[in-house]
This record gives sequence, C-alpha cells and structure tokens, in this order.
Amino acid sequence: MTGSDSLEGFLDKWRERWPEWSLVDRFVAPELHRRAVAWFALLQEFDDMLNTAGDPLPANAKLGWWSEELRSWAGQRSRHPLGRVLEPVRAPWEQLAEALPDLIEARDAIADPEQARRSLQRLAIAVAAVEAVLFDAPLSPEAGDAVLTQMLAQRMQDLGGAAVPAGSGGEREWQQALLARWPARVAGPRPRRLYAVLARGRLQARLRGGDYQPSPAGLLWRGWWAARG
Repeated sequence: MTGSDSLEGFLDKWRERWPEWSLVDRFVAPELHRRAVAWFALLQEFDDMLNTAGDPLPANAKLGWWSEELRSWAGQRSRHPLGRVLEPVRAPWEQLAEALPDLIEARDAIADPEQARRSLQRLAIAVAAVEAVLFDAPLSPEAGDAVLTQMLAQRMQDLGGAAVPAGSGGEREWQQALLARWPARVAGPRPRRLYAVLARGRLQARLRGGDYQPSPAGLLWRGWWAARG
C-alpha cells in the first residue's frame, strides 16, 4: 500500500483540501479529532465520485465497491484504511450503503433546483444519521437538509457552471439560492457545524468573485460561534 492509500494518506489528503480545519478543530473534543477527519475524508471520496468529469465508469465502479464495503462495516469487517477509525462505531452503515447509488443519477439530475435536491436527499439523510451516532448527538430533523445543501455547494466548487440546474437563473442565482437555504449555524453535531462554517465561507467567497482568504481571527470567531450550537 502506498502512502497515499494508507490511513494517514487519506486523512492528509482531506486536510490539504481543508487547511482551515486546523484552526477550528480545537472546538472538537480531542477524542473525536481523528474520527471527524476520517469521516470527512470518506465524504470527500463520495463528493469526488459525484463530481467526476469525463468517463464516469471508474467512479461508478468505485461506488459499487464502497457500497459493499459499508455493508461489511455493519458486520465490523472493513478492508479500507478509513474503516480502522470508523467501522468500530455501530452507525447505520447499511443505510448509507443503500443510498450511495443515488450519486450516479444525481450527476445528471439538474433539470431544475428541486430535482437537484431530491436526487441527493436520501444520501444526505443517511449521512446525517451516521453523524448523529459517530459524534454522539441527537438526530435533528433539519440535519439532512444542512448536509444536502453542503453537497450542492461542493458541486459548485468542483464543477462551476456545469453544476447549475436549469431554471435556476444562472450560476450567481443558484449560489444565492443555496445560501438562502444554508443558515450560518446549521443543525447537526458540532463537527458538522464547524465543517459547514468553512464550506459556507468558500461559497460566499465564490459569490463575491474573490479569492477565499479567511483571516485566522475571523475563522476562530465563527468556529467558536458554530461550536456553541
């Protein structure tokens, strides 16, 4: 196994994409630090499969593999390095596995904004259900919607105008619509609230048309505020 395929390789890949996490992870309980990064690294894998460009067959094959892998986690039999951190937690892995194939349809489901949301709704609900167990938090009815909006915002970051649904009025209008559905403090466990603050900041910077250059002091303040719940 190469370094990039090791557990630390997957964790470092996510940290490289989200360097600002190092400023807000102090608001996460120390015993959950590694679990939070492993979980978000897994979700990044799914985002990459959703937002793939070019031939979708490799990503589809990877999705099929992950569906089987997550089902094995329900029986505590993992093969992937991220499973060393996540699989011991008795989360609803099978629910997440059943929703993964929705990513294939969601790539093309941009006929209108509501269809874009519906195509990812089951997966977002499954993600929220896993997070409630991973981070020992109540499952809020609004948590799935927060996850869903962040998935759609990530599509904008990865694909730009290609991720804009028809009938949404264009890229700027779609970004504004996402922000309107995305409160500054979202529902869900603390790690999700912190992650959402960072992702929302990136979307706001994109909407302003400038580079994303958050100040450490500003991130610390927003992280503290989000962590309060």
